[in-house]
Amino acid sequence: MAQTTQTPTRTPGDGPVRTPRVHRAWSVAAVTFVTITGAAAFASLPGLLIEPLHAEFDWSRGTIGLAVSVNLALYGLTAPFAAALMDRFGIRRVVAVALAVIAAGSLLTVGMTAAWQLVLYWGVLVGLGSGSMALAFAATVTHRWFTARRGLVTGVLTAAGASGQLVFLPLLSWLVEHHGWRPAAVTTGLAALAVVPLVLLLLRDHPADVGLAPYGGEYADKPAPVTGAARRTVAVLLKAARTGPFWLLAGSFAICGASTNGLVKTHFVPAAHDHGMPVTAAAGLLAVIGVFDVAGTVASGWFTDRFPARRLLAVYYALRGISLFFLPVLLAPSVHPPMLFFIVFYGLDWVATVPPTIALCREHFGADSAIVFGWVLASHQVGAAVVAFTAGLARDAFGAYDVVWYASGALCAVAALMALVIGGTRTETVLPAGA
Repeated sequence: MAQTTQTPTRTPGDGPVRTPRVHRAWSVAAVTFVTITGAAAFASLPGLLIEPLHAEFDWSRGTIGLAVSVNLALYGLTAPFAAALMDRFGIRRVVAVALAVIAAGSLLTVGMTAAWQLVLYWGVLVGLGSGSMALAFAATVTHRWFTARRGLVTGVLTAAGASGQLVFLPLLSWLVEHHGWRPAAVTTGLAALAVVPLVLLLLRDHPADVGLAPYGGEYADKPAPVTGAARRTVAVLLKAARTGPFWLLAGSFAICGASTNGLVKTHFVPAAHDHGMPVTAAAGLLAVIGVFDVAGTVASGWFTDRFPARRLLAVYYALRGISLFFLPVLLAPSVHPPMLFFIVFYGLDWVATVPPTIALCREHFGADSAIVFGWVLASHQVGAAVVAFTAGLARDAFGAYDVVWYASGALCAVAALMALVIGGTRTETVLPAGA
């Protein structure tokens, strides 16, 4: 990912100009990638908890789905405020506190005895902590540190969550299968804590902190801290909500969340287990999704630098919807080639929607794009929360998930149409296809 650059640098206070061989922005992006990867352990666990918690506490799948739903909703609703808090207090402070809150919520679940504690610890604490970083974190870092290659970097940082899933999901599923769910919860908490020193020591809030210009851009002094973070966040929402592109982006991204985090990430493992597939095998398939998610998201970032973002979104949503219609007939006690094809296909498309969505936010909302994307991300997580809960209710009511797969496929077709009607012309430089 590192590249040479001739971007001039200067120390704060107009010191001597330096020309680094490798721009510091790439190391900041690397630290951000590792941070999101380490924090992603918590996102790998909910789908593995449904059956063990149901067996131990006799909680319904709808009740467990409620805790996951609260987690996803708070993740989304916290994101836009987190972007503003990063403007006020700095990226390092916000991310370090968020990681600590995630760790606390995960570790406290070990001693829970009632369903409300699951909602509080996993739903509220982990939801608030995760919402303070993740994609809002990636969008803020990309906006501050990069002028060129934003699409590529956005794709790489978005893929970090999938990398965390790849790293942790096989381990967590093995722990749940052989030692129970509590050691898995402890592992996610410790993983989040382990990243805190890395953030405090290596992450920097702004290029001007180290006398640099953004990668591919001109030097600018670090702006003063922005006060009134909550007020600014709401004001940006009210301004954006008066535009059609905001509602189209928010609506399509809500469907994105419903068909990924809310449905497949939360309910694929128990759905596969319903058909006789071992939990470890189903979790392994989710990990494979993570492998191809990385490739798909990075490729999507590359495409976003070169092709109209709204057309990319329409293609991604249409292909995702088609694949969901086939899933009910693919679930079986063992893994077979058609299922592997679905896993590879779905993995490539999983969060490929993020780079073009961020690009469209940047195109339409300029300097407020990180906060606007936070609100769009909120809709993503609200969509995920609704489906995480209703899919559990559907399983309790019908004894199967089939109706949820079909409904989500139809919603993806709607999202493809919404993406096509997002207006506007790209204002950023679009590289030629051969660049």
